[in-house]
Amino acid sequence: MGALTKRATVYFDPTMHRALQHKALETSRSLSDIVNAAVQQALSEDAEDLAAFAERVNEPLISYETVLKELKASGRI
Repeated sequence: MGALTKRATVYFDPTMHRALQHKALETSRSLSDIVNAAVQQALSEDAEDLAAFAERVNEPLISYETVLKELKASGRI
């Protein structure tokens, strides 16, 4: 690990921890590498979601009730 890494204590469910250990062995990666990759992916997905919300900020809002009424009126439900 590089000098810029930070240490943290993370508590896993015992079964999840065992699965992560097996994955680390099977993929010749460290548990830290697997967890870091998973966190990076989750944060990347969050960033994509926020960007999509920002792009749609000016779209009109339609209530769930309105959508149901439109579906019923068109005979789809």
